[in-house]
Parts: sequence; structure tokens; C-alpha cells
Amino acid sequence: MALTFAPIVHIVAAIFSIIELGLTAYWASLFHYGYENYSPSSVNFMIFASVWSLLVLIYIGLTPLYMTSVFHRLAALALNIATAIFWFAGSIAVAVWFGGPYDCRGSAGCSAAEAAIAFGFFLWALFTFLAVVDSIESLRRRGHHVDTSKPTNAYPGA
Repeated sequence: MALTFAPIVHIVAAIFSIIELGLTAYWASLFHYGYENYSPSSVNFMIFASVWSLLVLIYIGLTPLYMTSVFHRLAALALNIATAIFWFAGSIAVAVWFGGPYDCRGSAGCSAAEAAIAFGFFLWALFTFLAVVDSIESLRRRGHHVDTSKPTNAYPGA
């Protein structure tokens, strides 16, 4: 089975989502066991966005292969657009809350925060790319069928 670039991007996005989930969960755990008794809502939103992305990737990647009656192309497009918006909003919110750049020598929490912000923007770029590719594909398949077997009368003298 030859893989095109879209399934490869899905696999990369799934790996990055798992990495982002680990980084943000570690970062949130530092708030519970060190600094304060609660983690910021922007960090919690990034945890949500990671889980959401994995669920969306399961729907977009596996449903067309195994349950074609449940898959809808426009639903996949809407999910990709919503996920790209989630990643953009979450990454901006975490970057603004964190501030920086800081010198993170010896601080695992600071390094995890900077890595989580970077992976958040990578995931935003990946899901934006997937949304653009899906929208181009949807525009190509709008349902207009042109019968090329019959001659047209656009230029009757030609």
C-alpha cells in the first residue's frame, strides 16, 4: 500500500499530539505538586486539545478505511478546521501566559513548557495544512458532473 502525503501527515500529527499530551500533562502536574494547587486553564486547554486531536485523527484516519458509512468528507473538513483553531488559540494562550523566552538551564518545567508551546504551534501548522488540503479536495468534488461525450454549443462556428 503506497502512502500519500495526507496519511503521513496524519501519523506525524498523531505522534506530535501524544508528545504534546505528555509535555502538557507533565507541566500541569508541576502546578499540583510544586507551585500552586491548580494549573492554568490555558495549560488544561492544551491537554484537551491533545486528546481532541487524537480523537479527530482516529475519525479522519481510520473511519474511511473501516466504517465508510459513518465517514463524511465535510464533517472531516469541519473537524480539521476546528482542531486548527483549537491549536492556534491554545498555543497563543499558553505562550502569552508563559512569557519568555527564558534561560531554562536546570529547570525541567521551563523546558517542558517551551517544548509544549513549540509542539502546539507545529500541530497548528499540521492541522491547518490538513484543513487546506481537505477544502481543496472538497471544492474539487462539489458534485458537478460534466458530460464530455456531448458536444457543447459554446462556440457554434468553431
